[in-house]
Amino acid sequence: MASLATYSTEGKNVIPIRPCVQHYAWGIRGLDSRVARYALESGIIDEVDPDLPYAELWIGTHPKGPSTLRDGKSLEETLGGQLPFLFKVLSCGKTLSIQAHPDKTFASKLHSEDPAHYGDPNHKPEMAIALTPFEAMCGFRRIEEISALLRKHPEFAACISDEAKLNVFMCPTTEEGKRAALKEMFTSFMSCPEEESLKQLKLLLSRLQMEQSPHPHPHEEPPWERKCSRAILRLAQQFPGDAGAMAPFFLNYLLIAPGESFFMAPNEPHAYVAGEIIECMACSDNVVRAGLTPKFKDVPNLVSMLTYSMGGPTIDVGTPKNGDTRLMRYTPPVPEFEVMIVTVDPGDTLSLPKLDAPAVFVVIEGSGATDNAGGQRLVMRPGRTYYIPAGCPSMSFSVNESKQGPLKVAMAYQNPDVPGAE
Repeated sequence: MASLATYSTEGKNVIPIRPCVQHYAWGIRGLDSRVARYALESGIIDEVDPDLPYAELWIGTHPKGPSTLRDGKSLEETLGGQLPFLFKVLSCGKTLSIQAHPDKTFASKLHSEDPAHYGDPNHKPEMAIALTPFEAMCGFRRIEEISALLRKHPEFAACISDEAKLNVFMCPTTEEGKRAALKEMFTSFMSCPEEESLKQLKLLLSRLQMEQSPHPHPHEEPPWERKCSRAILRLAQQFPGDAGAMAPFFLNYLLIAPGESFFMAPNEPHAYVAGEIIECMACSDNVVRAGLTPKFKDVPNLVSMLTYSMGGPTIDVGTPKNGDTRLMRYTPPVPEFEVMIVTVDPGDTLSLPKLDAPAVFVVIEGSGATDNAGGQRLVMRPGRTYYIPAGCPSMSFSVNESKQGPLKVAMAYQNPDVPGAE
């Protein structure tokens, strides 16, 4: 267990906290997982099991994984209430489920009708910031792309009714008409009898494998179509016998670089595929799933709740705070949270402005130290996690000039530019 000095929780000091680790089956196993290394450094585990998946590190006050102080007191008790957001580190070794998160109205309905599967009444807009190259499926493809894929892949087409296919091929040019055709197509696919969808999946995989080897012809189809086919083969290996492996036919497939991000609004389909990210969301754990998972699937509610907007999410690279590229803000269009990535190079010192709202942060890379006007000094190492009370004296980060790389810290707090968080 890493050694950390004990700091007073009274007054306005920065306080070390203990996050919570989640061992979902899709997580990266052992020390290959950033989550595992961070959990070890933060002191919440004494050793890393090489066979155990370490999927998520939760930093916040959600009851399914509340952060605590080193004396055992909960962060929620220290705050006198909940944070409006949940901050996470994710290490994805294989694909997460095809899912969406409900808006507040629908979340409240789901919670009242099925609290066992939907444990809170809150919405869950979320933002992902890549720490490594990160793959994800996000949002529906444009109807023109889906039409082309239906014509090219008869196995996919066989899982959809003739009427739904015809509406895709002949849909009007208005956005409303396209969304209606998309909804009918997706509903038909998700309603396809399992025996038929698995029969068609088997035929599809056999054909795609044959086309991939031994003599592929890379110039005979567009790159996005080749990527789509490879993604289906990969998903089918991870989830044998799950027709959700055809999801790349109707969901956009993304690859983002470290430092890039995207925002997922409520009621939009997505599935993370591989890589490691920082994730921030409203304080909720509501997930409506429909495929690529052994967990509870709620296809009727997923089909009914989606907006059926088309096109992938906007990729954001952050905005420098006050023109300083060492402070990159990732600002979603929701009031609950904003994330800032702080980067301090060797030999440099960076002062942070005083925060008006509580914040939490995790060291994601490098090492260094923090000091504040109250005389408090903390040693920064990857995985160490802290709570900053509102009104805490201004902090400065510094890195010794002998270090070989920068210190990077990810910080979350309530969005100051969008009013309305409860």
